[in-house]
Amino acid sequence: MKAKENKTLFLEHFGDTPQLRVLDFLIENYIFDFPMTEIAKESNVSYNSIKLFFERFVKSGILIKTRKVGKSDYYKLNVENPFVRTLIRADWSLIKEDILSEKKPKILMKN
Repeated sequence: MKAKENKTLFLEHFGDTPQLRVLDFLIENYIFDFPMTEIAKESNVSYNSIKLFFERFVKSGILIKTRKVGKSDYYKLNVENPFVRTLIRADWSLIKEDILSEKKPKILMKN
């Protein structure tokens, strides 16, 4: 899969792995549920790669199955999971830090 051209702060700070790309996408869209194929596509992770760890995310409670539409199971981020809450807080802290650093006036120093 092609790497994202503009990485999110989350990926810049924690690394760019398939698992983190999936988590990053789901954190950004935590109120929605998606089939595994769409999670893979939107996360820019191959379907074969996502299959390697997806079940582990479900078993550990990071993801929850929300419904079934046709043959597709839909999943979303489990915001009740303490680990997921910590990731969301970390993501928001990075965003807040970035926004605040942009608002600070740049002091020019003369040589």
